[in-house]
Amino acid sequence: MTQATQVSLREQQYPLIHNLADCIEAVWRENLDLSSYQVPEDLGYVEGALEGERLVIENHCYKTPQFRKLHLELARVGNGLDILHCVMFPNPEYGIPIFGADLVGGRGSISAAIVDLSPVHPERALPRSYYNALSNLPALQFEQTRELPQWGDIFSDFCLFVRPMGDREEADFLKRVREYLTLHCQLAVATEPLTTSLEIEQVLAGQRYYCEKQQQNDKTRRVLEKSFGTEWTERYMTTMLFDLATV
Repeated sequence: MTQATQVSLREQQYPLIHNLADCIEAVWRENLDLSSYQVPEDLGYVEGALEGERLVIENHCYKTPQFRKLHLELARVGNGLDILHCVMFPNPEYGIPIFGADLVGGRGSISAAIVDLSPVHPERALPRSYYNALSNLPALQFEQTRELPQWGDIFSDFCLFVRPMGDREEADFLKRVREYLTLHCQLAVATEPLTTSLEIEQVLAGQRYYCEKQQQNDKTRRVLEKSFGTEWTERYMTTMLFDLATV
């Protein structure tokens, strides 16, 4: 894949998706000490077809001392469906939440926009520093809120899941993602690593639960299976999208 191909996919996508991808990478570079993450050679850039239309998937991954994997996925189906998916998996030695954001849009609007800091604590509670920081953010008003899926108990009370209507709401969603992401990066860097095997095992269990729940997303699985088959989809979902930490 050439640099030109990378740029052209992002620039062709719905403007909020393009802008959010740029925002995420800018916040990462500003606040974290990024290094390269080894993506499987055949999964960094993938092309397929879905119901006769071209499907392109592009993955950008990094790691830092605090995060074992920062993953930004961009995808496009024909000219009618654009997707952004982002997850930040902490290293098991850090008892911090999992940042996640997703956008689905195209043909002039965003149909789904979600951002959250999902707790990994056994009691599904955010660390006090996160709870206080998120509580102090000003409230935003969105005309259409969306209902979380049945498996959505992994999300926090601060999860924002909406269908943004118009430029103002799209700008507000982008602002809120930037705020969540900046807080997360800064608090992560300030967090001391865990020292006991019990604490680390609890973090691992929380991340495992998160991945298992996300892998139940039937919409993602169905789209990938139609394009690439069951075996490839299972590998992609368990090694690229929601892989488990090892220590």
